[in-house]
Amino acid sequence: MSYAVLLSKVPLFAALSPEKLEGLAALLIPRQYADQEIIFHAGDVGNGLYVVRKGGVTIRLSSPGGKEVILSLLSRGDVFGELALIDGEPRSADALARDETQLLMLPRDAFLRHIHEQHEVMMQLLVSLSRQVRRITGLVHDAAFLDVRGRLAQTLLELARTLGQPGPDGVVHVPRPTQRDLANMIGGVSRESINKVLRTYEQQGLLRQERGQIVLLDLDRLRQEIDEG
Repeated sequence: MSYAVLLSKVPLFAALSPEKLEGLAALLIPRQYADQEIIFHAGDVGNGLYVVRKGGVTIRLSSPGGKEVILSLLSRGDVFGELALIDGEPRSADALARDETQLLMLPRDAFLRHIHEQHEVMMQLLVSLSRQVRRITGLVHDAAFLDVRGRLAQTLLELARTLGQPGPDGVVHVPRPTQRDLANMIGGVSRESINKVLRTYEQQGLLRQERGQIVLLDLDRLRQEIDEG
């Protein structure tokens, strides 16, 4: 089976010709993971990158004491582990599967051999890494300067951008993270505090909580929460 069609929809590889996509697709190794199964730990050898084919992946930082901060939630077509392609250093965060997850792993050595002269891919790799730096900078900014309401609003808007499905009348449906995941995405906030703000937002007509999802009813007012936070 060729994975070239999926690769063509990944920004990192979208500029490649069909022939080059086929060549790169032939190097991919399929991997399957159960829900909550660890893909790699921080400190593991960084031997390649992964493309999400099905399911989802959580990228997180964790402490020996059990505290966690979620850096991103990934879905089909997203790429992670790019740092390993640059420096071959150990992983900088944990990755674990959400739901039954299928990944395509591109070994670092194979990538370097195949892509040595593909300057468009190297440029997109730099863009991808720049976006990661911006995202981490944003997390630090939010933790330092926003209150719980503002940080939750920012998190919901990010979920809308990355995982949201548009509905009628401008609403956006996002998969509902667990209470623990929401708290870990915001960092340093209890689940009780998250639930309190969610209830407040619901009463104010900003969102609606349904089974398995959150329906964002007013994105503009959520953005105002960030400005006021």
